Amino acid sequence: MRMKGRLFVFEGPDGVGKSELSLRFTERLARAGVSCEHLAFPGHSEATLGKLVHGIHHDSARFGIERMTATSLQLLHVAAHVDAIESRILPALLSGRSIVLDRYWWSTLVYGTAAGVPLDILRALIRAERAVWKKVTPTAAYLICRTLPLHLQADAEWQRLKELYNDLAGDESRHYPVVRVDNDATVEHALEQVSAPLQHKARKRRDLFAQLPLWSTGAEIKKQTPLTWAPREKPRPSAVFDTYWRFAVERQSIFFKRLSGMRPPWTVDPILLAHKFTNAYRASDRVSQYLIRHVIYEGNQSAEELFFRILLFKIFNKIETWQLLETSLGSISFANDPFDNIDTILSRTLAVGRSIYSAAYIMPSGGGSRGCIRKHQSHLQLLTQMMSDKLYLRIANARSMAEAFRLLKAYPMIGDFLAYQYITDINYSPLTDFSETEFVIPGPGAKSGIQKCFSSRGELSDVDLIRFVMDDQDNQFSRLGLAFQDLWGRPLQLIDCQNLFCEVDKYARIKHPDVRGVGQRTRIKQRFVWNPSQICYWYPPKWGLNQRIYEDDARSLAAPGPDYA
Repeated sequence: MRMKGRLFVFEGPDGVGKSELSLRFTERLARAGVSCEHLAFPGHSEATLGKLVHGIHHDSARFGIERMTATSLQLLHVAAHVDAIESRILPALLSGRSIVLDRYWWSTLVYGTAAGVPLDILRALIRAERAVWKKVTPTAAYLICRTLPLHLQADAEWQRLKELYNDLAGDESRHYPVVRVDNDATVEHALEQVSAPLQHKARKRRDLFAQLPLWSTGAEIKKQTPLTWAPREKPRPSAVFDTYWRFAVERQSIFFKRLSGMRPPWTVDPILLAHKFTNAYRASDRVSQYLIRHVIYEGNQSAEELFFRILLFKIFNKIETWQLLETSLGSISFANDPFDNIDTILSRTLAVGRSIYSAAYIMPSGGGSRGCIRKHQSHLQLLTQMMSDKLYLRIANARSMAEAFRLLKAYPMIGDFLAYQYITDINYSPLTDFSETEFVIPGPGAKSGIQKCFSSRGELSDVDLIRFVMDDQDNQFSRLGLAFQDLWGRPLQLIDCQNLFCEVDKYARIKHPDVRGVGQRTRIKQRFVWNPSQICYWYPPKWGLNQRIYEDDARSLAAPGPDYA
């Protein structure tokens, strides 16, 4: 079914003013010529199931109900939602009528979590409701925010709801635009944040929506979009394609076994036992975890300092190099650490025969064109130029990951691969908030893995095929009867699927030696060596995963970091 109407969602804890804002927004849309309708979940008008559920929720004694469990209450809410979705919302969207919705399934998850409903039950309820939505997602979801609630007490429970909404908004922003609206001032000020892109004059609906930059990536950047498959475009997979999915499942299984404290061996796969591979999720790798927790979220959170620390770390991509600099300089800061000091420390380290670069990927040397004697000096000069250009401000203001990627790529020694890796790492920080489903650039290893996985690609590019495996991951795991344990509810993203192609390229050198990729490599260089030190896994707070880690069976081993959400 192709939905012609648009869905706008307003969410937030009680007392933030979302109901009034959603009504006012509906009025503005109508005045602008958009056919629209305002609805509320569970619904408290007309003769609907939602009205009955609303009454039971707020005055159960009137219905002869002495008490209800938190779980049964949320079940009633989901029943009311489903009734409204099937009877009113989907028919309206199909007909071209837009819906402004006061509350979404977010409220079931947030209020159910706060009330102590078991997470496995809540997730089952949400899955059921989302199935009824038939893959319809909001054109935009607005999280209404206030420092203090209207007409309510700002107690610990309200603060808890506020935090849960904030975490969920960060997680859901991967799937559709989520806009945080400050409602501490006037209603008019908040409404402008919601509807400023609308022009207050009548026009054709398609022209009206086309000019809403809240969900636009910018006309100058070509947007990567999901594919609409036609029979002639379908790729023809090879035997390695099934290995891709089996590898992802087994590598993620190893991750959770290690997380639980289990000692090796964690698998019976002889290739995985003998050789080193990255995790299925890039952010779970040891270096990424160190970057996220100790480089990004420790220290000054200004745009200037965040960018400086991230790029300085990623140029060398080696934990030991960062720790060496910290030992010598103390807390690393752009304001306090002249590049000459860093150069001196690194030059002394090289003089005694110690490596300062990771072997994960090769940094271009610059060929001495920048008047430097050593490779690291060229890279420090490059970072100096970026800071002088205030590149961090341009990236913070970029309207898409693709635009930020191009800003990085414009600098010497930074090609497609490094620019994509750098913007992915920057995006772990508060400096940007792009979705990891928005943009991908395949590296050399991924291109080779793609060639091995598909005997024929038809007219599809490497980017198309990476997006295909991300979009189709649930179907592929189901097809093979595989139980993939995702990252606390987070599916594989474009960066993860890209990395998996690279890792499967290596894995297939032994598993499928007759299948050719790009290049002539026939063996895996790095052998697996167990590092017994435990990682306390912690992810960017905007992903909304850290609270889930606490509540998982492994929470005693996955200690939380500070809350920077």
